[in-house]
Amino acid sequence: MSLSIKLHVTTSHLNYLNHHAKTNTNTNTSNIRTKPIYTSNPLIITTSRSRKMSLGSYGAPFIKSSLIEPDGGALVDLVVPESQRGPKILEAEALPKVKLTKIDIEWVHVISEGWASPLRGFMREDEYLQSLHFNALRLKGNGSLVNMSLPIVLAIDDQTKEKIGNSSNVGLLGPSGDCIAILRSIEIYKHNKEERIARTWGTIAVGLPYVEEAITPAGNWLLGGDLEVLKPIKYNDGLDNYRLSPKQLREEFDGREADAVFAFQLRNPVHNGHALLMNDTRKRLLEMGYKNPILLLHPLGGFTKADDVPLSVRMEQHSKVLEDGVLDPETTIVAIFPSPMHYAGPTEVQWHAKARINAGANFYIVGRDPAGMGHPTEKRDLYDPDHGKKVLSMAPGLEKLNILPFRVAAYDTSENKMAFFDPSRAKDFLFISGTKMRAYAKSGENPPDGFMCPNGWKVLLKYYESLQTEESPQQPAVLSA
Repeated sequence: MSLSIKLHVTTSHLNYLNHHAKTNTNTNTSNIRTKPIYTSNPLIITTSRSRKMSLGSYGAPFIKSSLIEPDGGALVDLVVPESQRGPKILEAEALPKVKLTKIDIEWVHVISEGWASPLRGFMREDEYLQSLHFNALRLKGNGSLVNMSLPIVLAIDDQTKEKIGNSSNVGLLGPSGDCIAILRSIEIYKHNKEERIARTWGTIAVGLPYVEEAITPAGNWLLGGDLEVLKPIKYNDGLDNYRLSPKQLREEFDGREADAVFAFQLRNPVHNGHALLMNDTRKRLLEMGYKNPILLLHPLGGFTKADDVPLSVRMEQHSKVLEDGVLDPETTIVAIFPSPMHYAGPTEVQWHAKARINAGANFYIVGRDPAGMGHPTEKRDLYDPDHGKKVLSMAPGLEKLNILPFRVAAYDTSENKMAFFDPSRAKDFLFISGTKMRAYAKSGENPPDGFMCPNGWKVLLKYYESLQTEESPQQPAVLSA
């Protein structure tokens, strides 16, 4: 399915651009390439502007965007250059090995590309304690704080700890048994799961999705150290070309001569209320005097809970939103954020914002109950819906990021479209939650006209129809002689 999606979106996207160029005389298309710089990602349009390169404190090249500096001043890149991989692979094969889970690999991906800059590996104990108790790391050079609200750690069990012994370096194994990274100058320390869960989520209630998946079954030790990743992390799911690194995104923003980048994080399909918010944000930035604000539509691509819409379906739906012109492809970049999802509310939303700083965004849109979920055992929200945006406005290490709380959008029954909520005529507005949206799709019922672009809705209907087919009882096979 992924391949057919990619080819279809490419053709439709280019057709849309050609149509847009012909029908909008105010659109300057002279600098638009018919082939994007990352040729298999049809949701990106690039210009031929020059790129800005600098040298980081470790001597490695990094992109320094004109918009906002990465945390620590240098964007971390921990992927070993191809010319140096041979000896590193041989070294890794001779080291004690640690087998990674799928979520561990997602964190290797996140760290290696610099989303967590200036972090250079899985946290050692001093970094872990700062993250867990202060939601920030103090830089050793100048004493300044950078936000780091989620512990990024690697758990191991007693058997693996014994196997490592006194070795100072270990090799990290992928699911197929191949060595994907080296962890150097390691430190092993106790994994107090209850403390980690309580401080990250504010509860130890049973049923927290990330806890059930990644912490409860994990070992009782944490392994920290400096990462060297032997080759870029790929998932081979037809979506790798959407997984743009912070460096690639910064290059793209500079190439388009963006003077503002506003990021929108989501893990759901885009409805017209989301689009209203994003288009209104761009309008507000233009009114503030910016000439070319660019939207980073940045769906989360790592671990999500079982009832969330899968990434491949969301990406196809997002493509329809651009194809139908609900969002402007010329001022929008759609890329995948590779982080796993914690559903840790005000604690996690800081991580989502901090990572977008490293990708070059200087504005971050935050809404109701960001990174939240329903309480796993009680019928209520796990977090106060307003606390996320309040925490972001005060969080240490996020001072250089402009936080944009969004206005509440709902379906205006008098206008038959999504609109900003007007309390003076509250009875005219219908709030369609994600749960309600999924219920519509599961039942095959259409939402009100104007809730979502028709082609985007068709993607969701197709997905939920496929689920019902899979869940329906299978007819017994009839054998013939």
